[in-house]
Amino acid sequence: MKAKTAPQVQDVMIRHIQTVTSEMSMVDVMEFLDRHHLTNAPVVEQGADGRKMLIGFISEGDCLAFLANEVFFGGPSPVQTVRTMMKRHPICVEPGTDLFSLASIFVSHQHRHLPVVQDGQLLGVVDRRDVLKALEAYYREAIHDRELRKFPPDLHEVLNLRCFVSQGR
Repeated sequence: MKAKTAPQVQDVMIRHIQTVTSEMSMVDVMEFLDRHHLTNAPVVEQGADGRKMLIGFISEGDCLAFLANEVFFGGPSPVQTVRTMMKRHPICVEPGTDLFSLASIFVSHQHRHLPVVQDGQLLGVVDRRDVLKALEAYYREAIHDRELRKFPPDLHEVLNLRCFVSQGR
């Protein structure tokens, strides 16, 4: 019995995602996140070939930090935009990354979401909860396979099963 390969990011990533642009104001991005019930969003620019290229990642936490500073210290001298608040060069994963490597990244860096990128193009986002669900399903299947190897079905019992076919009246 061949062991099943571990799931990959492409098996669990969210492909249809909401994105923001770097020119959005702090208020606009906060409203955007609230309206779409998001805690974060990838920041993209349109590439020359029409692809969405990832340039950063912004979260509610980023907005909270900048908003608190602006309220406490007074308005900044330029107005805050996504470009001034976003995390540049976020940790990204590729679609072929296995879930064990991905779980290690989530645990080590305490992120809840990571962008999925290939050649700079944003393909989706992977969520920590979806990774947990996929690993749990993989674990259950691995346990089941292990039990089958330890205790294979008794072929004598299988061969002794009787099949009754009822005649239609």
